[in-house]
Amino acid sequence: MNNKESWSIYCTNELLVLSPILLRHGYTLEADQPHVSGERFLMQAITTTGGKKLILIGTSRTGTRVIIKATRDFSGKEEIVHEHVCRDILEKINFAGSVFHSPEELLYIDELEFRIVVTRYIEQTSAFLDRRLEDQYLFALQAFKEQESAHATTYTHKKLIANTFGIRTADTYKKICTSFVHNLEHVLPSEKEIISQLKAAESLIMKEHMTIEQYCGFLTHTDFVPHNIRITQNTIYLLDHSSLVFGNKYDGWARFVNFMTLHNPPLERALVAYIRENRTPEELVSLRMMRLFRLGEIIWYYAQTLEKSAGDLLTLNTARMHFWNNILTHILQDIEIPQSLIAEYIVTRDALRSDEEKVRQKGLH
Repeated sequence: MNNKESWSIYCTNELLVLSPILLRHGYTLEADQPHVSGERFLMQAITTTGGKKLILIGTSRTGTRVIIKATRDFSGKEEIVHEHVCRDILEKINFAGSVFHSPEELLYIDELEFRIVVTRYIEQTSAFLDRRLEDQYLFALQAFKEQESAHATTYTHKKLIANTFGIRTADTYKKICTSFVHNLEHVLPSEKEIISQLKAAESLIMKEHMTIEQYCGFLTHTDFVPHNIRITQNTIYLLDHSSLVFGNKYDGWARFVNFMTLHNPPLERALVAYIRENRTPEELVSLRMMRLFRLGEIIWYYAQTLEKSAGDLLTLNTARMHFWNNILTHILQDIEIPQSLIAEYIVTRDALRSDEEKVRQKGLH
């Protein structure tokens, strides 16, 4: 049995028990469930944290659309608890100028070995990437400035967050970056060019240790991408609180900017230009170091998927790994990324993606 078949059986068996529980509490599941389809099985197959869980779309008795997260897996339960606590603490942080809005929590229960949380579905008139470039730029800046407003500088601040949010220092980033290199050397020793580039990134991150540390202690979302936020009436709602940490202020920026390298290059360039023109040279260095760190992370992610992939998906994930290594090379050299590189990769990606994954990606928006 392959990983996709295993995930499908897991979903079917869990839904048989979960659906009646939800019905008793007034929630029915919609027919289309993008969050459990497509390549979702790969994320579950290689995850080292979070465990297995279902993320579902449903409707209440009154017709309100909702997001349901549910699991019987121990690690999955811990992640749901963590996210629940993060939402609560985020509203109480007294050293943040402003915080993200969170979808209203409608149900939080343990029943028949399941831990279940139901939150209101945030409707939006337009997906983030369908908005005008100017609007995307302004919303992104607003979100990053809100994160930066939460800066843990005193013992009291750190005591408040230590047991809830993770804390990343320059040493943390260096240690994790080193693990990417060692892991890749162990799993894919033949990928010498990628390993070489990751070692170069590791060396540069170590060299800029003091600059990275200078901008640590800020609230940052390590998976800040459009499918984890929704915007309605000019208000930004954060959908995933499990990825909040106190670390380098450009950690979340880097994840977002790297994402836009592929999905909206003009926005990537505009955000980097904003840092270059409006902040100190050290902050631009910090952003670049965080981009290298996050690129190492995504390269290692796809490296892990290869042994669990086959056919077109194996070819695609190999191409993904090499594409992001090409981006890493350009950031290392601090040179412009050619649009031809992105265009060629998109052709390859679209040819190899399964129809199910294409539908899932549309559903995520």
